[in-house]
Amino acid sequence: MNDSALPLQRSAALSPLVLACLGATWLIWGSTYLVIRVALAGFAPYFMMATRFLCAGAILFVWQIARGARLPSLREWANALLVGTLMLGGGMGGVAYAEQTIPSGIVVAFIAVLPLLLVTINRLLGVRPPRAEVFAVAVGFAGVLMLTRGTGLRASPAGLLAIAAGTSAWAAGSILTQRGFALAAGATGFATEMLCGGIALLLISASVHEPWLWPRESGPWIAWGYLVTFGSLIAFSAYMLLLERTPGSLASSYSLVNPVVALALGVTLGGESVSAWEWTAAGVVLIGVILLFAGRARQHG
Repeated sequence: MNDSALPLQRSAALSPLVLACLGATWLIWGSTYLVIRVALAGFAPYFMMATRFLCAGAILFVWQIARGARLPSLREWANALLVGTLMLGGGMGGVAYAEQTIPSGIVVAFIAVLPLLLVTINRLLGVRPPRAEVFAVAVGFAGVLMLTRGTGLRASPAGLLAIAAGTSAWAAGSILTQRGFALAAGATGFATEMLCGGIALLLISASVHEPWLWPRESGPWIAWGYLVTFGSLIAFSAYMLLLERTPGSLASSYSLVNPVVALALGVTLGGESVSAWEWTAAGVVLIGVILLFAGRARQHG
């Protein structure tokens, strides 16, 4: 076994910190699909994502330096630029662009492919995941497909291409962070990735001639603030920590749970009605997640 595969073989038990990070990615990111749509009422998509991550990254970086954290090396900045461009420039930029023309159900269906994509990429790189893990991910993904069955592919080809490319870029960046492209230690690394990804998004925004305008209405500003604080500072940092300490399939389990969270929010806050089929689909997703957790527990039992 080569050294580059070792980080992927190191898995953490379900400690309180890991569980808290999972909860953050499940619950917070499950709400951001709706929040992004609200923010897009006043912001251009790439510009909104760029300013979101630049603001969050700057806050986190200044806080870390004030606490006495060491400055990142040039190599760590270079890794942050590569990973940030893929995960934030490609991944989050693709989501923001796609949500202009694609229903949220289709967006989460594409994103739910992520755990399977990570398992597949790792397999091609010589890391064989346990069969129980692959089965659990497949069950969860089947539930997401059931949940979004009624949405239909009524979307623009450009939007579908954007979310497909974005999901692939996010998966590639996630794999690179586990295979030798290390960021600076702890939250400093997360901050550099957000700063570099924000710069990449700003360059994309300029290249497509987006208007760099600030909204006058309060709704998009509130949504933007939520994305900076909860979506970036808390949930994104939690996801990066999960990539450091758990296998990619567990870290990306949010993509299976997010549609269920979005469904629950629609019922409780949006006054939406949910069919028996949708409740059944949500149950299948949860079975997949339970199987994934059960496999983790057996490995550390």
